[in-house]
Amino acid sequence: MSPRAPWMATLALAACARPAPVPAPRPLCPAGPCTLDPLKALLDSAVAAGAAPGAVVAISSHGARFVYGTGRLALDDPARPDGGTVYDLASLTKVVATTTLAMMAVSEGRLDLDAPVQRYLPEFRGAGKERVTIRHLLTHSSGLRADRPLWRETPDADSALRLVNMTPLDTAPGVRMVYSDLGAIVLGEVIERLDGNRLDRLARRRIFAPLGMHSTRFTPPDSWLPRVAPTEYDTAWRKRIVRGEVHDEKAAWLGGVAGHAGLFGSAEDLVTFGEWLVSETDGRKDGRTEGGGQSKHSVFPSFRPSVAGEFTRRQNLVPGSSRALGWDTPSPNSSAGTRLDSTSFGHTGFTGTSIWIDPGRELVIVLLTNRVHPTRTNPRVGPLRIAVADQVVTLLETAARRAAPPR
Repeated sequence: MSPRAPWMATLALAACARPAPVPAPRPLCPAGPCTLDPLKALLDSAVAAGAAPGAVVAISSHGARFVYGTGRLALDDPARPDGGTVYDLASLTKVVATTTLAMMAVSEGRLDLDAPVQRYLPEFRGAGKERVTIRHLLTHSSGLRADRPLWRETPDADSALRLVNMTPLDTAPGVRMVYSDLGAIVLGEVIERLDGNRLDRLARRRIFAPLGMHSTRFTPPDSWLPRVAPTEYDTAWRKRIVRGEVHDEKAAWLGGVAGHAGLFGSAEDLVTFGEWLVSETDGRKDGRTEGGGQSKHSVFPSFRPSVAGEFTRRQNLVPGSSRALGWDTPSPNSSAGTRLDSTSFGHTGFTGTSIWIDPGRELVIVLLTNRVHPTRTNPRVGPLRIAVADQVVTLLETAARRAAPPR
C-alpha cells in the first residue's frame, strides 16, 4: 500500500458518508423585540449613506442566530439581500478555503508548517526562496511582494503560475509582514500538489459538502446569478459589470479558482462555518482530546486541538504583525473593533466582506456587502465593520446583564 493510501481512504469515506441531519439553527430572538434590533438601524443607515448598495449581517451567539439584510442587490436590481444572497467573498477565500485545507493537512501530518515551500513545490525558485516556509506563507512574511498584474503580464493561467513561482523576493523571509496575494496563490498550489486535486474540488468535498454549505463554491453556475450580488464595473479590463465571476483580476485570469480569491458564499453559510470553528477551537466543550475525534458538525475528523489553536493564535513571527496562520487577530483600528477578546480571529475581503470569531464568547460575526459596486473607490465599509463588531458585543453583554438574576 502506498504511503498516501490511508489518508486517501479517509477522504473517500468522508466523501461517501452521509452527515446526520442537522437541526435548524435556533433564532437568537424567537419572538418579540430582539436584543440585536439596534443593529438593523446601524446597517440601514450605513447603506443609506452609501457604504454599499446592500448588506447582510449574520450573528451566531452560543449557536443561536440573527440574520438581517438591507438595501438592494445592485443599482439596477432592487431585490433585498438576505442570508442566502451570494457574495463574492474575495480574500475570505484565503481563510475559509485555503487556510482550512492547510489546517487539515497539518493535522493529518501531511504538511509541515516549518518545512520549506520547495519541499512541496520545487518550481518555487529564486534567490533566498529555499528559506521560505509554509509558516511564512501563512503569516505573509515570506518576502514576496503583495501583488502583480498577472492578467497583463502573461498569456494564460499556466504561464501566470510560473511567473508567480519565479517572482523574486523583495525581502528576506521573516523580516517583515507584507500582505501578499502571491503568497496565498503559492499556498494554494502547495495544497493542490499535496492532494492531487484542484482547490475548488477539495474545498467542496472536505469543507462545504460536510458542513452543508450549499451556497458556497468557486465559479458559481449561471442558475445562481439572480441571487449573486454584482461587484465592480471593470473599466480597465473586462469593460462591464462583474456578476457571478470573481472580481479579483488575478483569480479571474487563473480560471476563477485560486488560493487568494475566487470563493462565493452566503452569510448563513459563513455563520455555519464559524460555528464549526468555534467548536474546533474549544475542544473542551464536546470532550475531545488531543487525539482528535468526530466533529459534531461534519463527517470528517476534527483538527487536533493543538493545530486549531496554533492556526488561530497570533504568531509574533514579525515584530508588530497581528497575523495568526492565515487568520488575523484584533489590533488597533482593525475590523475587529475594540470589544472582541484578544483570542478572536478573523479576516476581511476587498469586495466588502468580513468574518470575526470569538471562541470564548461562542460568537461569530459575519458582514457581507458588495461595497465595490459599481466602483471600488468606496471606503465607507471600513468604519461599518468596526461599528458592527462593537455594537454586537455591547448589545449582547447588555442583554446578558439584564437577564442575570438579581444578587
